[in-house]
Amino acid sequence: QVQLVESGGGLVQAGGSLRLSCAASGRTFSSYAMGWFRQAPGKERASVAAISRSGGSTYYADSVKGRFTISRDNAKNTVYLQIDSLKPEDTAVYYCAARLTNYRTTSYVRGDEYDYWGQGTQVTVSS
Repeated sequence: QVQLVESGGGLVQAGGSLRLSCAASGRTFSSYAMGWFRQAPGKERASVAAISRSGGSTYYADSVKGRFTISRDNAKNTVYLQIDSLKPEDTAVYYCAARLTNYRTTSYVRGDEYDYWGQGTQVTVSS
């Protein structure tokens, strides 16, 4: 089992940047594929980025390509989401998720593919 704790959210002006972090408990972080999701008020949760166990495979939603970068540091049990050129429509609660998998190079997109979730961190972008 793994516990996930997100941090790094906040209030930022449009055009600014944030780096979200998701720290995982346990010794087997490298056994988990990781993902970032977001949920805006009144909207369903949506995938924004995902990364494989090895970090060699990544996925980005079309709406964030070129602005979001997902990365991981298996030695620090942490996955990151660098968010640049923030837009008001990026305002949401951002969640990280983990999936235990035998596949080192597979990233997962759907929320129902993940086993564990963090509590979320709020990102608010002012115009």
